[in-house]
Amino acid sequence: MLDVCLLGTSGMMPLPGRWLTALMTRLNGSSLLIDCGEGTQIAIREKGWSFHDIDIICFTHYHGDHISGLPGLLLSMGNAERTQPLTLIGPRGLERVVSALRIIAPELPFELRFCELSENRQTFTIGPYGLEAFRVNHNVTCYGYSIIVKRSGRFMPEKAAQNCVPRELWSRLQKGASIELDGRSYTPDMILGPERKGIKLTYCTDTRPVPVIAQAAQNADLFICEGMYGEKGKEGKALEHKHMTFYEAAELARSAGVKELWLTHYSPSLTRPEEFIPETRKIFPNTLPGKDRKSVTIEFAKDE
Repeated sequence: MLDVCLLGTSGMMPLPGRWLTALMTRLNGSSLLIDCGEGTQIAIREKGWSFHDIDIICFTHYHGDHISGLPGLLLSMGNAERTQPLTLIGPRGLERVVSALRIIAPELPFELRFCELSENRQTFTIGPYGLEAFRVNHNVTCYGYSIIVKRSGRFMPEKAAQNCVPRELWSRLQKGASIELDGRSYTPDMILGPERKGIKLTYCTDTRPVPVIAQAAQNADLFICEGMYGEKGKEGKALEHKHMTFYEAAELARSAGVKELWLTHYSPSLTRPEEFIPETRKIFPNTLPGKDRKSVTIEFAKDE
């Protein structure tokens, strides 16, 4: 299962009761953060979660409202005596940007590992997470991310017997290990059925609605997408600043066939986003307004 928390929902500037947009997930003891604007570590504490287990931080882009909270978070991690490496993922220039921010956080007791995105779509496996980064259309280089949790096939004892797999290896093979024993190789596919449906979460913000977003979000369990503007008549402003309206996000959700849409990254002038949800649901019925600390646990399908 994947724990998900939308830490903050504000775009451009934090507001009373609304921190800057950031997302945190937890899976098998490992936490992942997407974006880290001002106040992110406060939002984590308000949620009651811990930054100690954050192993990966992904950045959509390097505007201040998405990265300015990083130095403080790194310092807090260091003060908590963290020693294990931290992986940072983001567009080209990541190491240069982080090095500049670290002028105020120069010494850390742990290693930073940088992964700079250079292609329009890139996939990774880091710890328990499968990640797909996809380039979107903002006024600086910007990426969205899909988090994918794979699920292995069911254990099939009859298949294990047919392949003469020793019983003492079954447990390790079910956990994904490949084993050499007495000159023979044993692999998980020798005891497992076809891979089952996993979990998929897609997150994007600061972009115009481009086809790659719907492609990347296809059949996602949860699609978290910017909705900078809910008011009618803001289409021109969204186009000018390369952001999205609620209704454009809903069109993407419908096109992608996602299960649920959460809107986020609201304009500071948008004080009551819930007022515009009924109209948005005419396009995509399962639309919900994001709010700070909105959370869900996504579980594997029970019929699988």
